[in-house]
Amino acid sequence: MSSITTFPIDDTVNAWVPHGRFVIDGAPGGPLAGLRFAVKDVFDVAGHPTGAGNPTWLATHAVPQVSSALVSQLLAAGAQLAGKVITDELAFSIHGDNMHYGMPINATSPARIPGGSSSGSVAAVAAHLVDFALGTDTGGSTRVPASYCGVWGLRSTHGQLSREGLVPLHPSFDTATWFAHDADTFARVGATLLPASDFAPRGALLVEEACAEAEARFQPLLAAVAAQLDVRLAERTRRVTIAPGEALEDWRRSYVTLGAREGWLTHGDWINTHAPRFSEAITERWRAASEVTAETAEVAAQRRKSIRAQVRVLVGTDRVLIVPSAATAAPLRDAGGAEIDDIRARTLRICCIAGLAGLPQVSLPFRDAEGLPVGISLIGPVGSDLALIGLAIETWRALQA
Repeated sequence: MSSITTFPIDDTVNAWVPHGRFVIDGAPGGPLAGLRFAVKDVFDVAGHPTGAGNPTWLATHAVPQVSSALVSQLLAAGAQLAGKVITDELAFSIHGDNMHYGMPINATSPARIPGGSSSGSVAAVAAHLVDFALGTDTGGSTRVPASYCGVWGLRSTHGQLSREGLVPLHPSFDTATWFAHDADTFARVGATLLPASDFAPRGALLVEEACAEAEARFQPLLAAVAAQLDVRLAERTRRVTIAPGEALEDWRRSYVTLGAREGWLTHGDWINTHAPRFSEAITERWRAASEVTAETAEVAAQRRKSIRAQVRVLVGTDRVLIVPSAATAAPLRDAGGAEIDDIRARTLRICCIAGLAGLPQVSLPFRDAEGLPVGISLIGPVGSDLALIGLAIETWRALQA
Protein backbone atom coordinates (compact mmCIF):
# COMPACT_ATOMS: atom_id res chain seq x y z
CA MET A 1 0.00 0.00 0.00
CA SER A 2 1.32 3.43 -0.89
CA SER A 3 0.33 6.98 -0.01
CA ILE A 4 0.33 9.67 -2.71
CA THR A 5 0.23 13.42 -2.30
CA THR A 6 -1.88 14.45 -5.31
CA PHE A 7 -5.51 14.52 -4.25
CA PRO A 8 -7.70 13.38 -7.17
CA ILE A 9 -11.12 14.57 -5.96
CA ASP A 10 -12.76 17.90 -6.78
CA ASP A 11 -14.48 18.51 -3.46
CA THR A 12 -17.66 20.13 -4.74
CA VAL A 13 -19.52 19.61 -1.44
CA ASN A 14 -16.96 20.85 1.13
CA ALA A 15 -16.69 17.40 2.68
CA TRP A 16 -12.92 17.07 3.27
CA VAL A 17 -10.96 18.56 6.15
CA PRO A 18 -7.79 20.47 5.15
CA HIS A 19 -5.52 17.84 6.71
CA GLY A 20 -7.46 15.01 5.09
CA ARG A 21 -6.47 15.35 1.45
CA PHE A 22 -4.42 12.23 0.82
CA VAL A 23 -4.88 8.90 -0.91
CA ILE A 24 -3.78 5.44 0.21
CA ASP A 25 -4.11 2.58 -2.26
CA GLY A 26 -5.60 -0.69 -1.09
CA ALA A 27 -4.16 -4.14 -1.61
CA PRO A 28 -4.52 -5.36 -5.20
CA GLY A 29 -7.20 -7.88 -6.04
CA GLY A 30 -9.25 -7.79 -2.86
CA PRO A 31 -13.06 -8.07 -2.64
CA LEU A 32 -13.40 -4.27 -2.50
CA ALA A 33 -10.91 -3.54 -5.29
CA GLY A 34 -12.14 -0.72 -7.50
CA LEU A 35 -14.02 1.02 -4.68
CA ARG A 36 -12.98 4.33 -3.14
CA PHE A 37 -13.86 5.35 0.42
CA ALA A 38 -13.39 8.26 2.80
CA VAL A 39 -13.31 8.19 6.60
CA LYS A 40 -14.86 10.45 9.20
CA ASP A 41 -12.13 12.41 10.94
CA VAL A 42 -12.49 10.43 14.15
CA PHE A 43 -10.81 7.33 12.69
CA ASP A 44 -7.04 7.07 12.96
CA VAL A 45 -5.02 6.69 9.77
CA ALA A 46 -1.33 5.99 10.32
CA GLY A 47 0.85 8.97 9.46
CA HIS A 48 -2.07 11.41 9.21
CA PRO A 49 -3.53 13.51 12.06
CA THR A 50 -6.95 12.88 13.58
CA GLY A 51 -8.84 16.13 14.18
CA ALA A 52 -12.20 15.00 15.64
CA GLY A 53 -13.77 18.13 14.18
CA ASN A 54 -11.83 20.54 16.38
CA PRO A 55 -8.52 22.37 15.72
CA THR A 56 -7.55 22.20 19.40
CA TRP A 57 -7.90 18.41 19.35
CA LEU A 58 -5.79 18.37 16.21
CA ALA A 59 -3.08 20.46 17.88
CA THR A 60 -2.98 18.53 21.16
CA HIS A 61 -2.88 14.94 19.90
CA ALA A 62 0.03 13.16 18.29
CA VAL A 63 -0.21 11.87 14.74
CA PRO A 64 -1.23 8.21 15.05
CA GLN A 65 1.26 5.58 14.00
CA VAL A 66 -1.34 2.82 13.69
CA SER A 67 -4.54 2.95 11.65
CA SER A 68 -8.00 2.16 12.90
CA ALA A 69 -8.69 -1.56 12.68
CA LEU A 70 -11.53 -0.92 10.23
CA VAL A 71 -9.41 1.31 8.00
CA SER A 72 -6.75 -1.39 7.87
CA GLN A 73 -9.35 -4.05 7.11
CA LEU A 74 -10.81 -2.05 4.22
CA LEU A 75 -7.38 -1.32 2.74
CA ALA A 76 -6.47 -4.98 3.00
CA ALA A 77 -9.69 -5.79 1.14
CA GLY A 78 -8.54 -3.63 -1.78
CA ALA A 79 -10.50 -0.40 -1.31
CA GLN A 80 -8.69 2.88 -1.93
CA LEU A 81 -8.78 5.39 0.94
CA ALA A 82 -9.44 8.96 -0.24
CA GLY A 83 -8.70 10.90 2.90
CA LYS A 84 -10.64 12.25 5.87
CA VAL A 85 -13.90 14.16 5.95
CA ILE A 86 -15.64 16.61 8.26
CA THR A 87 -17.38 15.63 11.47
CA ASP A 88 -19.35 17.78 13.88
CA GLU A 89 -17.08 18.74 16.79
CA LEU A 90 -16.18 15.60 18.78
CA ALA A 91 -19.20 14.05 16.99
CA PHE A 92 -21.54 15.68 19.53
CA SER A 93 -24.39 16.63 17.15
CA ILE A 94 -26.76 15.29 14.50
CA HIS A 95 -27.00 18.60 12.61
CA GLY A 96 -23.97 18.54 10.30
CA ASP A 97 -22.42 21.95 10.91
CA ASN A 98 -18.90 22.64 12.13
CA MET A 99 -17.92 26.16 13.19
CA HIS A 100 -14.30 25.55 12.16
CA TYR A 101 -14.69 23.71 8.84
CA GLY A 102 -18.20 24.60 7.73
CA MET A 103 -21.24 22.55 6.77
CA PRO A 104 -20.87 20.08 3.89
CA ILE A 105 -23.41 20.33 1.07
CA ASN A 106 -26.25 17.84 0.79
CA ALA A 107 -26.01 17.12 -2.95
CA THR A 108 -29.51 15.63 -3.07
CA SER A 109 -31.07 18.75 -1.50
CA PRO A 110 -28.53 21.61 -1.54
CA ALA A 111 -30.81 24.01 0.35
CA ARG A 112 -30.97 21.54 3.24
CA ILE A 113 -28.52 20.31 5.87
CA PRO A 114 -26.66 17.01 5.43
CA GLY A 115 -27.11 15.90 9.03
CA GLY A 116 -24.33 14.86 11.36
CA SER A 117 -22.17 14.10 13.01
CA SER A 118 -20.98 12.03 10.03
CA SER A 119 -21.65 15.05 7.81
CA GLY A 120 -18.61 14.84 5.54
CA SER A 121 -19.00 11.08 5.11
CA VAL A 122 -22.61 11.31 3.97
CA ALA A 123 -21.98 14.38 1.79
CA ALA A 124 -19.10 12.68 -0.06
CA VAL A 125 -21.20 9.57 -0.66
CA ALA A 126 -24.36 11.44 -1.71
CA ALA A 127 -22.33 13.45 -4.22
CA HIS A 128 -20.79 10.21 -5.59
CA LEU A 129 -17.29 11.49 -4.86
CA VAL A 130 -16.57 8.18 -3.11
CA ASP A 131 -18.35 4.83 -3.26
CA PHE A 132 -18.71 4.49 0.49
CA ALA A 133 -17.52 6.19 3.66
CA LEU A 134 -16.90 5.22 7.26
CA GLY A 135 -18.94 7.05 9.86
CA THR A 136 -20.03 6.53 13.42
CA ASP A 137 -23.39 6.37 15.13
CA THR A 138 -23.84 7.14 18.82
CA GLY A 139 -27.25 8.79 18.99
CA GLY A 140 -28.14 8.81 15.29
CA SER A 141 -25.06 10.11 13.48
CA THR A 142 -25.39 7.68 10.58
CA ARG A 143 -29.11 6.94 10.49
CA VAL A 144 -30.12 10.61 10.43
CA PRO A 145 -27.73 11.84 7.69
CA ALA A 146 -28.50 8.71 5.63
CA SER A 147 -32.17 9.70 5.79
CA TYR A 148 -31.48 13.36 5.00
CA CYS A 149 -29.24 12.61 2.02
CA GLY A 150 -30.94 9.58 0.49
CA VAL A 151 -28.18 6.98 0.93
CA TRP A 152 -27.81 3.61 2.64
CA GLY A 153 -26.63 3.62 6.25
CA LEU A 154 -26.14 1.09 9.05
CA ARG A 155 -25.91 1.48 12.78
CA SER A 156 -24.12 -1.76 13.65
CA THR A 157 -24.82 -3.92 16.68
CA HIS A 158 -22.96 -2.27 19.55
CA GLY A 159 -19.53 -3.91 19.73
CA GLN A 160 -19.89 -5.75 16.43
CA LEU A 161 -17.29 -3.64 14.59
CA SER A 162 -13.98 -2.67 16.15
CA ARG A 163 -13.74 0.78 17.71
CA GLU A 164 -9.96 0.50 18.04
CA GLY A 165 -8.38 3.68 16.73
CA LEU A 166 -11.63 5.63 16.96
CA VAL A 167 -12.14 8.83 18.98
CA PRO A 168 -14.96 7.98 21.42
CA LEU A 169 -17.95 10.10 22.38
CA HIS A 170 -20.26 7.98 24.55
CA PRO A 171 -18.41 4.64 24.63
CA SER A 172 -21.31 2.38 25.59
CA PHE A 173 -23.34 3.78 22.66
CA ASP A 174 -20.64 4.42 20.03
CA THR A 175 -20.72 2.23 16.92
CA ALA A 176 -18.61 2.18 13.77
CA THR A 177 -20.71 2.45 10.61
CA TRP A 178 -20.68 3.18 6.91
CA PHE A 179 -22.70 4.82 4.13
CA ALA A 180 -23.03 3.79 0.48
CA HIS A 181 -24.89 5.39 -2.41
CA ASP A 182 -26.05 2.11 -3.94
CA ALA A 183 -27.28 -1.20 -2.57
CA ASP A 184 -24.63 -3.38 -4.19
CA THR A 185 -21.75 -1.38 -2.65
CA PHE A 186 -23.51 -1.30 0.71
CA ALA A 187 -23.77 -5.10 0.62
CA ARG A 188 -20.16 -5.60 -0.55
CA VAL A 189 -18.81 -3.58 2.36
CA GLY A 190 -21.07 -5.47 4.76
CA ALA A 191 -19.84 -8.82 3.47
CA THR A 192 -16.26 -7.65 4.09
CA LEU A 193 -16.67 -6.15 7.55
CA LEU A 194 -19.44 -8.18 9.18
CA PRO A 195 -19.57 -11.77 10.43
CA ALA A 196 -22.08 -14.15 8.92
CA SER A 197 -25.57 -14.09 10.40
CA ASP A 198 -28.13 -16.89 10.61
CA PHE A 199 -30.96 -14.43 11.28
CA ALA A 200 -34.13 -15.67 9.56
CA PRO A 201 -36.92 -13.16 10.16
CA ARG A 202 -40.48 -14.39 10.55
CA GLY A 203 -42.33 -11.15 11.11
CA ALA A 204 -42.17 -7.37 11.38
CA LEU A 205 -43.48 -4.93 13.97
CA LEU A 206 -44.37 -1.32 13.12
CA VAL A 207 -43.55 0.83 16.15
CA GLU A 208 -46.44 3.25 16.66
CA GLU A 209 -44.75 5.76 18.98
CA ALA A 210 -41.77 6.13 16.64
CA CYS A 211 -44.05 6.61 13.64
CA ALA A 212 -45.99 9.27 15.55
CA GLU A 213 -42.80 11.33 16.00
CA ALA A 214 -42.30 11.55 12.23
CA GLU A 215 -43.74 13.99 9.70
CA ALA A 216 -46.69 12.99 7.55
CA ARG A 217 -44.35 12.52 4.58
CA PHE A 218 -42.95 9.35 6.23
CA GLN A 219 -46.28 7.61 6.75
CA PRO A 220 -46.96 6.24 3.22
CA LEU A 221 -43.41 4.89 3.05
CA LEU A 222 -43.66 3.27 6.47
CA ALA A 223 -46.89 1.63 5.33
CA ALA A 224 -45.30 0.47 2.08
CA VAL A 225 -42.34 -1.15 3.85
CA ALA A 226 -44.70 -2.80 6.35
CA ALA A 227 -46.89 -4.14 3.52
CA GLN A 228 -43.88 -5.49 1.64
CA LEU A 229 -42.62 -7.32 4.72
CA ASP A 230 -46.15 -8.58 5.28
CA VAL A 231 -45.86 -10.29 1.91
CA ARG A 232 -42.28 -11.50 2.30
CA LEU A 233 -42.34 -12.90 5.83
CA ALA A 234 -44.27 -15.78 7.37
CA GLU A 235 -46.11 -13.68 9.95
CA ARG A 236 -48.30 -10.68 9.20
CA THR A 237 -46.86 -7.28 10.10
CA ARG A 238 -48.30 -5.95 13.35
CA ARG A 239 -48.48 -2.48 14.86
CA VAL A 240 -47.04 -2.39 18.37
CA THR A 241 -46.64 0.03 21.25
CA ILE A 242 -43.05 -0.42 22.33
CA ALA A 243 -43.22 1.27 25.73
CA PRO A 244 -46.64 0.68 27.28
CA GLY A 245 -47.34 3.19 30.03
CA GLU A 246 -44.11 5.09 29.25
CA ALA A 247 -43.06 7.67 26.71
CA LEU A 248 -40.16 7.69 24.28
CA GLU A 249 -39.27 11.06 25.80
CA ASP A 250 -38.35 9.23 29.01
CA TRP A 251 -36.19 6.86 26.96
CA ARG A 252 -34.52 9.83 25.22
CA ARG A 253 -33.72 11.45 28.56
CA SER A 254 -32.12 8.22 29.79
CA TYR A 255 -29.93 8.14 26.69
CA VAL A 256 -28.99 11.83 26.96
CA THR A 257 -28.16 11.56 30.68
CA LEU A 258 -26.07 8.42 30.45
CA GLY A 259 -24.33 9.51 27.27
CA ALA A 260 -23.51 12.92 28.71
CA ARG A 261 -21.92 11.39 31.80
CA GLU A 262 -19.84 9.01 29.67
CA GLY A 263 -18.81 11.85 27.38
CA TRP A 264 -17.64 14.03 30.27
CA LEU A 265 -15.71 11.18 31.86
CA THR A 266 -14.06 10.60 28.48
CA HIS A 267 -13.26 14.21 27.51
CA GLY A 268 -13.87 16.43 30.52
CA ASP A 269 -10.24 16.64 31.62
CA TRP A 270 -9.11 17.53 28.10
CA ILE A 271 -11.82 20.21 27.80
CA ASN A 272 -10.89 21.72 31.16
CA THR A 273 -7.18 21.68 30.33
CA HIS A 274 -7.30 23.07 26.78
CA ALA A 275 -10.51 25.15 26.70
CA PRO A 276 -11.32 24.32 23.06
CA ARG A 277 -13.77 26.47 21.10
CA PHE A 278 -17.06 24.74 20.31
CA SER A 279 -20.23 25.98 18.67
CA GLU A 280 -22.84 27.40 21.02
CA ALA A 281 -25.02 24.28 20.91
CA ILE A 282 -22.13 21.88 21.54
CA THR A 283 -20.72 24.12 24.27
CA GLU A 284 -24.06 23.91 26.04
CA ARG A 285 -24.11 20.10 25.72
CA TRP A 286 -20.67 19.85 27.31
CA ARG A 287 -21.69 22.25 30.07
CA ALA A 288 -24.76 20.11 30.82
CA ALA A 289 -22.64 16.96 30.65
CA SER A 290 -20.26 18.34 33.28
CA GLU A 291 -23.17 18.62 35.72
CA VAL A 292 -24.48 15.05 35.46
CA THR A 293 -23.69 13.29 38.73
CA ALA A 294 -22.66 9.68 39.15
CA GLU A 295 -25.91 9.02 41.01
CA THR A 296 -28.06 10.47 38.22
CA ALA A 297 -26.13 8.50 35.63
CA GLU A 298 -26.59 5.29 37.60
CA VAL A 299 -30.35 5.77 37.57
CA ALA A 300 -30.19 6.23 33.79
CA ALA A 301 -27.99 3.13 33.47
CA GLN A 302 -30.57 1.05 35.33
CA ARG A 303 -33.31 2.42 33.05
CA ARG A 304 -31.24 1.45 30.03
CA LYS A 305 -30.85 -2.06 31.39
CA SER A 306 -34.63 -2.37 31.68
CA ILE A 307 -35.30 -0.82 28.28
CA ARG A 308 -32.69 -3.00 26.60
CA ALA A 309 -34.27 -6.17 27.99
CA GLN A 310 -37.73 -4.96 26.99
CA VAL A 311 -36.79 -4.20 23.38
CA ARG A 312 -34.74 -7.35 22.94
CA VAL A 313 -37.65 -9.49 24.17
CA LEU A 314 -39.94 -7.76 21.66
CA VAL A 315 -37.53 -8.34 18.78
CA GLY A 316 -36.66 -11.84 19.93
CA THR A 317 -34.57 -13.83 17.48
CA ASP A 318 -36.78 -13.62 14.42
CA ARG A 319 -38.47 -10.22 14.15
CA VAL A 320 -37.64 -6.77 12.86
CA LEU A 321 -38.93 -3.40 13.98
CA ILE A 322 -39.97 -0.79 11.41
CA VAL A 323 -39.32 2.86 12.36
CA PRO A 324 -38.62 6.14 10.57
CA SER A 325 -34.90 6.90 10.34
CA ALA A 326 -35.48 10.50 11.43
CA ALA A 327 -38.42 12.67 12.45
CA THR A 328 -38.32 15.01 9.46
CA ALA A 329 -36.83 15.53 6.06
CA ALA A 330 -33.56 17.44 6.24
CA PRO A 331 -34.17 20.92 7.67
CA LEU A 332 -33.25 23.97 5.62
CA ARG A 333 -29.68 25.19 6.12
CA ASP A 334 -30.86 28.46 7.67
CA ALA A 335 -33.25 26.80 10.15
CA GLY A 336 -32.35 27.31 13.78
CA GLY A 337 -33.44 27.93 17.32
CA ALA A 338 -36.57 26.25 18.63
CA GLU A 339 -37.27 24.51 15.31
CA ILE A 340 -33.96 22.63 15.35
CA ASP A 341 -34.26 21.84 19.06
CA ASP A 342 -37.68 20.30 18.44
CA ILE A 343 -36.46 18.25 15.47
CA ARG A 344 -33.46 17.02 17.44
CA ALA A 345 -35.63 15.91 20.37
CA ARG A 346 -38.15 14.12 18.14
CA THR A 347 -35.42 12.42 16.15
CA LEU A 348 -33.56 11.26 19.27
CA ARG A 349 -36.80 9.74 20.61
CA ILE A 350 -36.78 7.50 17.53
CA CYS A 351 -33.05 6.83 17.39
CA CYS A 352 -32.69 6.01 21.09
CA ILE A 353 -34.62 2.75 20.64
CA ALA A 354 -31.79 0.91 18.85
CA GLY A 355 -29.17 2.86 20.80
CA LEU A 356 -30.43 1.88 24.23
CA ALA A 357 -31.01 -1.70 23.10
CA GLY A 358 -27.62 -2.00 21.37
CA LEU A 359 -29.29 -3.35 18.21
CA PRO A 360 -28.45 -2.98 14.52
CA GLN A 361 -30.51 -0.65 12.34
CA VAL A 362 -30.44 -0.23 8.55
CA SER A 363 -31.75 2.96 6.94
CA LEU A 364 -33.31 2.37 3.51
CA PRO A 365 -33.27 5.39 1.13
CA PHE A 366 -36.59 6.56 -0.31
CA ARG A 367 -38.05 9.76 -1.75
CA ASP A 368 -41.31 11.32 -0.59
CA ALA A 369 -44.03 12.73 -2.84
CA GLU A 370 -42.04 15.98 -3.17
CA GLY A 371 -38.86 14.14 -4.12
CA LEU A 372 -37.11 14.78 -0.80
CA PRO A 373 -34.93 12.01 0.68
CA VAL A 374 -36.64 10.08 3.49
CA GLY A 375 -35.21 7.08 5.34
CA ILE A 376 -37.19 4.13 6.67
CA SER A 377 -35.36 1.77 9.03
CA LEU A 378 -35.36 -1.88 10.02
CA ILE A 379 -34.06 -2.83 13.47
CA GLY A 380 -33.02 -6.44 14.02
CA PRO A 381 -31.72 -8.70 16.80
CA VAL A 382 -28.17 -8.58 18.17
CA GLY A 383 -25.66 -9.70 15.56
CA SER A 384 -28.19 -9.85 12.71
CA ASP A 385 -26.44 -7.01 10.84
CA LEU A 386 -25.45 -8.83 7.65
CA ALA A 387 -28.77 -10.64 7.22
CA LEU A 388 -30.62 -7.43 8.09
CA ILE A 389 -28.81 -5.67 5.25
CA GLY A 390 -29.91 -8.45 2.92
CA LEU A 391 -33.55 -8.17 4.01
CA ALA A 392 -33.45 -4.39 3.70
CA ILE A 393 -32.07 -4.52 0.16
CA GLU A 394 -34.59 -7.16 -0.93
CA THR A 395 -37.43 -5.11 0.50
CA TRP A 396 -36.19 -1.87 -1.06
CA ARG A 397 -35.72 -3.45 -4.49
CA ALA A 398 -39.21 -4.92 -4.41
CA LEU A 399 -40.63 -1.47 -3.73
CA GLN A 400 -38.66 0.05 -6.64
CA ALA A 401 -40.11 -2.44 -9.11
